[in-house]
Amino acid sequence: MDTKLRIALQKKGRLHDDSIKLMKESGIKFNIGQGRLVAKSEKFPAEALFLRDDDIPQTVADGVSDLGVVGENEYAEKEYELNIIKRLGFSKCRLSLAIPKSEEYKDLSWFEGKKVATSYPVILKRFFNEKKINADIHEIAGSVEIAPGIGIADAIFDIVSSGSTLVANSLKEVEVVMKSEALLVANKNLSKEKQELIDQMLFRFNAVEASNSNKYILLNAPNENIKEIVSILPGMKSPTVLPLAEEGWSSVHSVINETKFWDVIDQLKANGAEGILIIPIEKMIL
Repeated sequence: MDTKLRIALQKKGRLHDDSIKLMKESGIKFNIGQGRLVAKSEKFPAEALFLRDDDIPQTVADGVSDLGVVGENEYAEKEYELNIIKRLGFSKCRLSLAIPKSEEYKDLSWFEGKKVATSYPVILKRFFNEKKINADIHEIAGSVEIAPGIGIADAIFDIVSSGSTLVANSLKEVEVVMKSEALLVANKNLSKEKQELIDQMLFRFNAVEASNSNKYILLNAPNENIKEIVSILPGMKSPTVLPLAEEGWSSVHSVINETKFWDVIDQLKANGAEGILIIPIEKMIL
């Protein structure tokens, strides 16, 4: 019997879209049909289960799925024993406390004796216990943001992305309790064969991640400044330097991290670099 990985993915929403995008960029494409809850990959030994996000931790913990892509908020809330294989860096958000705009707020003591509505009672209880705040936590399955407006609660604890939902409900964010991103989690009792498949998948994920965070750079430079320019562009090992038809000039090729892009460009120009081209990288194998 051929070994294959079963991966639990969110069936809709931003986390679903980001997960499918990563899989496709990694050459793992699932045959997703309308309303289909199970889909197979033709070019990688894997199949996907499409589930509610809050069902994914248990599905992986119980061994129904080998892996899952889940928000860190759900992982923390459910408290199942899982291995975090990789932080994926997408679907970022934060879990925050918010109160009516009309309220004055100085510190966490405001919540003493207050009723707080949330879909994440475990995380919130842990936080209040750490801060020695005695509050009444009121669990709500959805539409948490309307709770203060209809008199169910004094405040809320919920996911915040842009903050527009809070503004629409006359609330203001006052405390960030935790930051969340997508996690790749795994069952703790996987076979050696399945672990080898996970390693192959991670190799692909890392290549995609490296390509997204780095750019290929080409430039022309006067030979007398090559040493300084090479020191600015260390590249993966060292830049490639090729002579140009014009005497006294060379073409320099390298890779730079996107976070350092503008600082590097300024230094290159200061050292006489011309004709600088920046090219996206499709895949980057380290």
